[in-house]
Amino acid sequence: MTSQPLGLALVEEATKKSGLIWVKGALPGARALWHVWHDGGAVVVGDGPGEQPLRGLRPGHPAEVTVRSKDKGGRLVAWTATVTALDPGSPEWDAAVAELKGKRLNAHDGEAMTERWARECRVLRLTPEDAITDLPDGSLAAAPMPTAATTRRPIPAALPRLLLKRRRKA
Repeated sequence: MTSQPLGLALVEEATKKSGLIWVKGALPGARALWHVWHDGGAVVVGDGPGEQPLRGLRPGHPAEVTVRSKDKGGRLVAWTATVTALDPGSPEWDAAVAELKGKRLNAHDGEAMTERWARECRVLRLTPEDAITDLPDGSLAAAPMPTAATTRRPIPAALPRLLLKRRRKA
């Protein structure tokens, strides 16, 4: 846990209120994950069919978590976490999954979701170790990933005249 009670309180409150956290594990790049705050840490589920990927998050290794503001989307606090895997059927797993189940949107299997999580997914707890409250001066913006998608092209020059002509006739 962080040695500063105020830092831990900030981490807990910000993480509870945020719908997404950005997590950077052993692999390069941060990933947005939905989560719940439970028992002193952020709990995530994934790596199964229809669930979020948890690539780079390894039990026993650190992860860097950035919490964003729910209303403005800006960075509120960043903290270092220890990643722990919760074993299916353990009391910790049962309590965490009960919280996750209430927050999971659009599950295709409804009530059978927890059994699927036990069989095919990983449930991880991200426990805060250190709160980093000094935010960097720069934006930390990265170039977008290459894609075949394009933006809209400019409208043809004659289109406004055609639209006005129809409006006048009506």
